[in-house]
Amino acid sequence: MKHGITLALAIAALAAAAGARADDEDYMSTFYLGGGVGEYSLEIEDFDDVTTAIEEYDSDDTAWKAFGGWNLNQWFGLELAYVNLGSPEDEILPDTFAEVETEGFAPYLVGRLPLGIFEAFAKAGYYFHDTDARVTSPTGTTTASDSGEDFTWSTGLGLNLGRVNVRLEYEQFDFDDADDSNALWLTGSWRF
Repeated sequence: MKHGITLALAIAALAAAAGARADDEDYMSTFYLGGGVGEYSLEIEDFDDVTTAIEEYDSDDTAWKAFGGWNLNQWFGLELAYVNLGSPEDEILPDTFAEVETEGFAPYLVGRLPLGIFEAFAKAGYYFHDTDARVTSPTGTTTASDSGEDFTWSTGLGLNLGRVNVRLEYEQFDFDDADDSNALWLTGSWRF
């Protein structure tokens, strides 16, 4: 009798563990929603279309994004994000400031390497964006707007805590007129 109860408890524990493992695999193949905050940095060292008096634009600002995605399996997924890169501002001449605001949408292909509760990941996509630039000086303000699409890629590490995923991510934006344009993100998402 004692062995029968032990055997029944062992079978029940194995069944529960198998069910929990199936749940883990199920949420890896599902929809997720999330958001994040980061620091965006923009550097322009050579202004081709502007006077040579402007040496450099180098500034950063707080950025944020909201995203949703679909895990096709534990290795690959698709993601769509709204990305707002903030309004970095820099003094480009004495008492003259340039501010650049960029926001838009980015579809990504996502690749992941599961490492237990951790994951290494990489993303590649295109950033479809609107950019507004303002130059403010003692004589007034000049504005310009532009729209475009540019390649973007990112890489990082994630931590899976049940249905919650937390990521630290480095993202590079390949803007034509920028010498360096990147963001460091801390994001979180919920897998349904």
